[in-house]
Amino acid sequence: MKVKKIIYGVSMAALSALMLTACSTTASNSSSSKSSSSTSKTTQVKKQKVGKQVAGAKLKDGTYKLVEDNYSHGYKVTMSMTVKDGKVVDASYDQVNKDGKSKTKDASYEKQMKKYSKVGPKEYIDILSKEFKENGANVSGIQTVSGATHSSDSMRNYANQLVQAAQKGDTATIHINNGAKYKDGTYKLETLNYDHGYHQVYTLVIKNGKVADLTYDQLNKKGVSKTKNTSYEKQMKKYSKVGPKEYIAKLKKEFLDNNGNMEKVQVVSGATESSNDFIAYVSQLLNAAQKGNTKTIKVDNIIYKE
Repeated sequence: MKVKKIIYGVSMAALSALMLTACSTTASNSSSSKSSSSTSKTTQVKKQKVGKQVAGAKLKDGTYKLVEDNYSHGYKVTMSMTVKDGKVVDASYDQVNKDGKSKTKDASYEKQMKKYSKVGPKEYIDILSKEFKENGANVSGIQTVSGATHSSDSMRNYANQLVQAAQKGDTATIHINNGAKYKDGTYKLETLNYDHGYHQVYTLVIKNGKVADLTYDQLNKKGVSKTKNTSYEKQMKKYSKVGPKEYIAKLKKEFLDNNGNMEKVQVVSGATESSNDFIAYVSQLLNAAQKGNTKTIKVDNIIYKE
């Protein structure tokens, strides 16, 4: 679940400037991570500062777990998150083999991966696990590790799902049927709370086991798309050279042009947060399609007031 900031009683220009800052929060890591640039072993993990929660259900105490059911290249993801007094007090992320041994212990895998991307599982798993523990429900605070973009994106998707479970107090282990074929149907997801006046809506259509269509938009309470807000578009493009009219269409097109391959969906420069939202939420819809669960996913997205 993406954690965002909202400020009241400001001008449109100030609001847009703030929004642009929020959108670029992870840009330094996310946009560059699509390349094979190096990641420092001394990467500092910092907790993103947030204000008072003004929207979204609070987390309920308990231990929440998620596991992939199938192995990819000999490994699968396991995650857990512990909530006490409504706050995340512990969290873990790992990739393990059939013997339960962490990929961080696979010296051969480490060597080969670092040969091409300059970062291996020993580094990125450690960084992501620490990021998850430090930021807890603030999934937007989890940075993309350069050279391990897919693992970073996948981990944020799963962290979102753990937070959603914690909001409901549902401690049943979340099973991800990764690698399974998609089941035909229409799958929907929407965020319940409005961030800067808009919420997100997605509809994914699977036909003959393949992605047939995807609709994605950000709508206000009247159901009007953010792409129609000319003032918003103008102010955002003034600072980041891209507006909702461009990035909403671009993200959708990349997904469909690549037949639903999320690894091919690039973060749009200047719209990092919206791009990460898109990748996480569409990935969650694909997980639903792997199970054939067509029940609309309603995300009680957390919003903080600065």
